[in-house]
Amino acid sequence: MEKITLYIMATFLSLAFIPMQLTAGASASSSMSSNKSAESIQAHVLLSRLSAIKAMDKSHLSSSEKKNLRSELRTTREQLKNIGNGIYLSLGAVIVIILLLILLI
Repeated sequence: MEKITLYIMATFLSLAFIPMQLTAGASASSSMSSNKSAESIQAHVLLSRLSAIKAMDKSHLSSSEKKNLRSELRTTREQLKNIGNGIYLSLGAVIVIILLLILLI
């Protein structure tokens, strides 16, 4: 029981210092923020186009127009996925990773 408590405290202690390492490169963050703002503007434009397509009345379109619209939707969604190139972990995945680290150490 004492080892488990020690491992849990060591894990939380190591997680507490991660934000300090991320803020060490302040000069690189300014160029990254301008790049992210351009990406967010592009993402906003793509999202507005997606909402406009969803709001359209598609009953009067021909089959070729609907096909072109579907291909545009696919490419727009792929572009949105490429813009948001980050790693997203759910809470369950984080808990599983921490448990594996505890059990394997």
